Amino acid sequence: MTFAIQRLGRVTSTNDEAAARARAGAPHGTVVVAEEQTRGRGTKGRSWCSPPGGLYLSAILRLDLPPAAMPPLTLAAGVGVCDAARALGVAAGLKWPNDVVVARADGPRKLAGILVEAATRGDRVEYAIVGVGLNLDDAGAPAGPAATSIRAELGRAVPYEEVLEGVAGSLERAVARFVDEGAAQVVRAWKARSPLLGRVVRVREGGAEVAGVFADVDDEGALWLEAADGRRLRFVTGEVWV
Repeated sequence: MTFAIQRLGRVTSTNDEAAARARAGAPHGTVVVAEEQTRGRGTKGRSWCSPPGGLYLSAILRLDLPPAAMPPLTLAAGVGVCDAARALGVAAGLKWPNDVVVARADGPRKLAGILVEAATRGDRVEYAIVGVGLNLDDAGAPAGPAATSIRAELGRAVPYEEVLEGVAGSLERAVARFVDEGAAQVVRAWKARSPLLGRVVRVREGGAEVAGVFADVDDEGALWLEAADGRRLRFVTGEVWV
C-alpha cells in the first residue's frame, strides 16, 4: 500500500485537514485519519455524526483530469469502501450516489458515507479529496433505524487498524482502476454492488420527488429513472429512497 497515513486526534473535518495539506503541497496518496470530527459533513452541507467509535479518513488525490471527468470518482470510492466492508464479512452494497449500505427488507441501512471535493486550476483538477466516514460500532453510528455499523452487522468488534488498512488499501486500488480503466469500468463495478438497481425507488432532488424504476447509472455517474408515467429521467444530483 502506497497511501501514506497521517494520524490526528480531534479535528473539525478530515476533509478540511486534507485540503489544507493539499494546498501546502502534500502529495498524491496522503491520507488524514482522525479519532473524532467536531464538524464532519456529508453531501449538501449536512453534518455527519462523528464521535469516537468511527473511522474518519480523507485521501488527497492528484489526478490529471478535467473537472467533467470527476463525478465517477465518487462511485469508485464507494466500490473501494464497499469491497473493504465485504472483505470483513459485511454484506455491504451501494446506494446512489455516495452511500455504502446493508440491504434490509424495510430499506437499506447506512454503513458509510463518501464526500468528494475538488479544487481546480484552469481546466484541470489540481487535487481531489475523498472523505470516508464509516460506522465501526454503535457508539459511533448515528441513532435510528436507517444506520448500522460493522459491529452491529458482524456481532463483534473488528480491530481499528484492520479496518483502516483494509479501507485504505481497497480505496487505493479502486482509484487506480478508475485512472487506468476509466469510468465505464467503475460504473460496471458499482452497478454490480447496488441492491437497488432495477427496483422501484423515489428520487428527491431539490424540493421535488419522483418515483420509478432505478434503471441505470451512466458513465458520467448520473442516475436514470423510468418514471411511472413513462418518462426516462436523468439525475446528476439527488437522493434515492425506497
